[in-house]
Amino acid sequence: MRIPRMNTEVIFTAVTSPREVARVAELAGIIWKEHYIPIIGKPQVDYMLEHFQSASAIEKQIAQGIYYFSIQTGGMTEGYLAFEKQGKTLFLSKIYLLDYRRGQGIGKAAMHFVEEKARVLECTDIALTVNKYNDQSISAYTRMGFSKKGGEITDIGGGFVMDDYRMVKGV
Repeated sequence: MRIPRMNTEVIFTAVTSPREVARVAELAGIIWKEHYIPIIGKPQVDYMLEHFQSASAIEKQIAQGIYYFSIQTGGMTEGYLAFEKQGKTLFLSKIYLLDYRRGQGIGKAAMHFVEEKARVLECTDIALTVNKYNDQSISAYTRMGFSKKGGEITDIGGGFVMDDYRMVKGV
């Protein structure tokens, strides 16, 4: 279901408390099942949620220096993003919104937020990886100025791989 574009302020809040981490893990479960089961299948989604997007996995990532932010509109947390500085590159590892909030400019606001963080961290570009069959996201990233810079196949364990494009945008 799509809700018409709203003139609502988008707020980004650093995820630091166990309660905030739990909310991000809850959102991950909803968003990943909505979006990724048709692309990579339920077994891989379940595996990735358990190993990379559970509350304990997110807490470990934060402890390792990955920045997580919740995305809020109208007082509701409706998405999240995560990134880390890798040399002069800001690697955007996660940017997810609930399905009914997509197409309303929230993702674009999130990308502006990430770009500002990249400048503050003195990065020259932003990189991300996106599944090669995730046409909707590839199209959105392309509209935001990202370009494909090759492919990556990453073994993530459990008999699963991530088959992604690497996309990059200058800041």
